Amino acid sequence: MTILDGGMGRELERRGAPFRQPEWSALALSLAPTSVRDIHLDYIKAGAAVITVNSYAVTPYHLGDKFFTEGEQLIKTAAKLAFEAVQISNKPASNEHNSPATVQIAGCLPPLFGSYRPDLFDAKAASAIARPLLSAQVDYTDIWLVETQSSIIEASTWHKLITEFTAAQKETAQKPIWIAFTLDDGQLDILADGISTPMLRSGDSVAEAVQAMMALNVDAILFNCSQPEVMDSALQVAKEIIDKTSNPLQLGVYANAFVSKQTHKQANAQLRQIREDTTPENYLTWAKLWQASGATIIGGCCGIGVEHIAQLAQHLTARS
Repeated sequence: MTILDGGMGRELERRGAPFRQPEWSALALSLAPTSVRDIHLDYIKAGAAVITVNSYAVTPYHLGDKFFTEGEQLIKTAAKLAFEAVQISNKPASNEHNSPATVQIAGCLPPLFGSYRPDLFDAKAASAIARPLLSAQVDYTDIWLVETQSSIIEASTWHKLITEFTAAQKETAQKPIWIAFTLDDGQLDILADGISTPMLRSGDSVAEAVQAMMALNVDAILFNCSQPEVMDSALQVAKEIIDKTSNPLQLGVYANAFVSKQTHKQANAQLRQIREDTTPENYLTWAKLWQASGATIIGGCCGIGVEHIAQLAQHLTARS
């Protein structure tokens, strides 16, 4: 079992670090960078084997035109902070002294045109935004984690851009590519009754998404930034498809703690409310269900914090 870290933004807010919309977690990179590093450290101490670079909000959607003048430096700062946290933790990164990684760093490759907004995706404009996210993180990371993808075309475009970037970097070894899809929370009640099938926020089915990613030979498919209750049905669909092949593809989950049925299109206008029932103990109960359904990578997204990850690390065991 690989334990991921939890969310960054709400941990910053909880600790009184600079945090607001529209900049979200990117604000602390310039105003309080040590707070970002400290949160990485706390996740490592809690038992996370993979920490994720705090570059999720370093996009034009959150920063506007500032992205094109300051974005690459902010991304590099975020990558360095994660790297420093691994060094301080006395658990060497995989590119230090060529030693095996105890803690790995995932380079965060976020939605380029806004979370939960497949309608805004522009494949032609993607490269200009993706390039600094790749170049500023490549020297510090072990894994490419493509997060919160709402559609197959979003994920496929990111895979293409990573592949092209890696091919151009002749001295850079290819890194594993993990693709994380966000699910349609609006189906929560229907899915609970077993009537419908899990879908991405674009309307693409999970089955279609899994098949598309298998065709691209990604290393892992995850489901993230959605309600805990919708994750298991998506895992079951994915696992059934994978089991019919000899593909060694891993599955993972890191859910959020957002209150359901909030307006997704206003996600960057105000902070979303956090559920009261996503306690560390309750989250562990969901995580055990995900593990039983085939997940070998589990962590947390927005609102899931250090205490949650400590519970996962303490109680989830490797599958036999």
